[in-house]
Amino acid sequence: MDVARQALDRMQQVLPQEGFIPLHEPTFGGAETELLIKCVESTFVSSVGAYVDEFERRLAEFTGAARAVAVVNGTAALQVALDVCGVERGDEVLMPALTFVATANAASYLGAVPHFVDSEEHTFGVDPVRLREHLVSAAEVRDGVCLNRSTGRPIRALVPVHVFGHPCDVEALAEVCDDYSITLVEDAAESLGSWRDGTHTGRFGRCSAVSFNGNKIITTGGGGAVLTNDEALADRIRHLTTTAKVPHKWEYRHDAAGYNFRMPNINAALGCAQMDQLEGFIAAKRTLAERYAQAFDGLDGVRFVTEPAGCRSNYWLNAVLLEGDAVATREAILETTNAAGYMTRPAWQLMHRLPMYEACPRMELPVAERLEAGVINLPSGAGL
Repeated sequence: MDVARQALDRMQQVLPQEGFIPLHEPTFGGAETELLIKCVESTFVSSVGAYVDEFERRLAEFTGAARAVAVVNGTAALQVALDVCGVERGDEVLMPALTFVATANAASYLGAVPHFVDSEEHTFGVDPVRLREHLVSAAEVRDGVCLNRSTGRPIRALVPVHVFGHPCDVEALAEVCDDYSITLVEDAAESLGSWRDGTHTGRFGRCSAVSFNGNKIITTGGGGAVLTNDEALADRIRHLTTTAKVPHKWEYRHDAAGYNFRMPNINAALGCAQMDQLEGFIAAKRTLAERYAQAFDGLDGVRFVTEPAGCRSNYWLNAVLLEGDAVATREAILETTNAAGYMTRPAWQLMHRLPMYEACPRMELPVAERLEAGVINLPSGAGL
C-alpha cells in the first residue's frame, strides 16, 4: 500500500466518515442563539454594548492578561498592536516566512517592511538561535535603535507566530529582542488556549493579537483582540480603534487618525457564548490530537506534530510532517484524502514567494522551506 493510501487509512481510523469533513468548522452548542436574539432586541448591535465589555473581561481573565481590547479581526488587532508599539513607515518588522499572509499584511498596512526569518522544526515558530546569529551579521544597535546594516532601516519589532496553536520559544525570542532593542509583539491569532511554562501565549511581549475568525478555536464570526499587561497601552488601543474620538456628550472631536476597528456588540455576544465552551473545545481538540498521534504512529516518513516540551497546546490545526522520501508524496496524499472527503491542506506558501513580498529582506530559510514542503494539516474541528 502506498503512503497516500496508508495516510487515508489512518485518518479513517480516527474519523470514520459520513460525508465531507471540513478542515475546521465552528461548533455552536451553547447559548449562541439566545445571546444573539437578546443583542438584537437590545438594539445595541454595533461597537458599543454590554457584550463587548463582557467578552473583553472574559478574555483577559482566561489568558491572564491585564486587558483585552476587542476589534473587528485578527489582522486589525496586529496592525494596531504594531502601531501603538511604534512601528512606522520605513521600519522593518521581523517575522517568520512560515505564517499566514495577515502577519505580513499588518506590517505592510503601516508602510513597514516585512523581514523574513527562519523557523525551528520542533515548534514551527521563529528559531531564536538562528535569529540571533542572523542579527549578529545583519544588524547593529546604534543609539538604542536596531538598524539593518544593508538597508539602513530601523528593525523595530519582532512578530513571532504560534503556528497551528503550538507555542514557539517566545522566552528565548524575548531575550534576543532585549539584547537588540527590538519590541516583541506576538501573533497569537491561532493560540487561544495554549500555554508555555504555565503562561498563556500572548503575554510574553508588549502586546499580542488574537483572532476569532470562523475557523479559529472560538469564533465571533469575524473578530480579534489585542492583549496587553500595559494599562496605558490598552487605553491607547481602545481610543485609536474607536476612531480616536474624544469623549463628549454631543460633539465629534478626534485627536488622531484613528481606526474604525471596534468589535460590534453582536459579534461579541456570539463570543460570550463561545467562551462558555472554550475549555470543552480545548479538551476535545486535545483528545482528537491524541487519536491522530496513535493512528499515525509507525507510518514510515509521516510524523504527527505534537506540542513542544513544556507547553500545553490547543492543537488548533492538527498536522503531520512528511520526512525523507515521503515528502515526494505530499500531492498524492492531498489528492487522495480530499477525493475521499477529508479536507486536508498544505502549510501556507512562504511569504517571500508571494509577489508583493518577494523583494523583502530575509535570512536563509532552510527549515521553513522543509516545513513548507512537508506539512499537511488534518481535519481539526472541536466537534469531531
